[in-house]
Amino acid sequence: MPMPSFDTIVIGAGPNGLAAAHRLASKGAAVLVLEAGAAPGGGAGLAHLAYNLDPRVEAAMNLSAHGLVWQTANLATTALSPDGAHLRLEGAFGERLSGDLPEADRTAWAALRARLLRFAAVLSPLNRIAPPRIARGAGNPMTSLAMIGLRARMLGAAEFRELGRILLTNVHDLLDDELTDPRLKGALAFDATLGGWLGPRSPNSVLPWLVRLSGQTAGVQGALGVPKGGMAALGAAMASAATARGVTLRVNAPVARIVIEGERTKGVVLASGEVIGAARVISAIAPTTTLLSLVGPRHLDAGLVTRARHQRARGGAAKLHLTLRSLPDFRGADPKDRLIIAGSEHDVERAFNPVKYGRVPDRPSLEVMIPTAHEPAADGRHHLSAIAQFAPHAPADRDGARAAMLAACLAQLETHAPGIGALVEDAELLMPYDIEARFGLPGGQWHAGELSVEQMLFLRPLPGIAQYKAPVPGLWLASAGCHPGGGVSGSAGWNAALAMETAG
Repeated sequence: MPMPSFDTIVIGAGPNGLAAAHRLASKGAAVLVLEAGAAPGGGAGLAHLAYNLDPRVEAAMNLSAHGLVWQTANLATTALSPDGAHLRLEGAFGERLSGDLPEADRTAWAALRARLLRFAAVLSPLNRIAPPRIARGAGNPMTSLAMIGLRARMLGAAEFRELGRILLTNVHDLLDDELTDPRLKGALAFDATLGGWLGPRSPNSVLPWLVRLSGQTAGVQGALGVPKGGMAALGAAMASAATARGVTLRVNAPVARIVIEGERTKGVVLASGEVIGAARVISAIAPTTTLLSLVGPRHLDAGLVTRARHQRARGGAAKLHLTLRSLPDFRGADPKDRLIIAGSEHDVERAFNPVKYGRVPDRPSLEVMIPTAHEPAADGRHHLSAIAQFAPHAPADRDGARAAMLAACLAQLETHAPGIGALVEDAELLMPYDIEARFGLPGGQWHAGELSVEQMLFLRPLPGIAQYKAPVPGLWLASAGCHPGGGVSGSAGWNAALAMETAG
């Protein structure tokens, strides 16, 4: 084994890997980032908008000086209706509603929106800390949770009780208790379940929604943003900031194995056979891939191996890309908006039901973005990007499921934008198993492990290793599969770097 030429090797140049690398390099460490793909950005390439970029990361990396410009930092959402009677949610998290809507719903939504944002803000400090250790001899592990509890109690007795009630209900019932308009409930139910393996009626579906709402764009909670140049520009800006800080970045450099000698991390072996030494390795790829493939069961406790093999990582969303001859007309909706095809909260639930049994839904719900409505393409064509919920992650017939899912998505688009089918020049649909193959996300799960109550906080990614420190000395975990979860945030990477500094 050669002498280490770097203090730290980071596996994966996604937002978390780049955030961790920048933080460590700013403290004087010699850091090498290894990316399997041809460009930095990682799983951020799946996203077409931002909602939770960590403000610590954005500020410390000075991303605006490295090319990050928000095309819009407060994207509007239009809940589409087949008859053109759309509902537009303007401002952060539907601050204003445009369209024909009962006054009672406007009043109820204003109250519910404010309540959800307050509750999400109470939980938001959890995103910036390592989860407390729930173990004997862990010092005072509950301090952080106690502070969150105090913040919740400061809401007042009535609000504290309401927070408890909301956390114990499901999204469908929460919306049904407060609202009547199906377009509004459909759009909100879609948002609440986006990227998860759960429908609106699933138990404990409110907490992941609050976690999503705790994010911000350009300092505004609940806002959605689109970077100029698309999400790839965000990855490029983070890579530029990291390299300017002294980080060495190598692409097309997949890691085959983490080298462990004397039960300590000593470096990595690339797929090419090249060996690179380092005393510390940060894995910013899926924790289960890291533990079971790069480390290997022989270096791990049998119980941990069993838990890792049983971690839930079911992807339930597909990604659709269309190249179009001209701009489609969604019955008068603004093509620069985020367009939601959900119908109602019942439609979202009906889209989830068949997927639980490995089948394709007849009418998937869609989140549609048209990037070329913001930045025209040189050839005059238009590009449509859509997230389709829900899609089976392990169907019996993969090719058949992909074809059926594409047909269902195109039928939904045709219903809401008549004639769009005739505009399609090229179509690509990535099912969850395609996402797994392309981006290395187990099960095609965006969060590198389901973001569910039983896999959050001190249970994420697995009990006993929730503080970013892996069971092998010198190895750290820093992907979306770690706390606080997914999205293009960089939070897990930043938190991991902080934990490493504390550990010395």
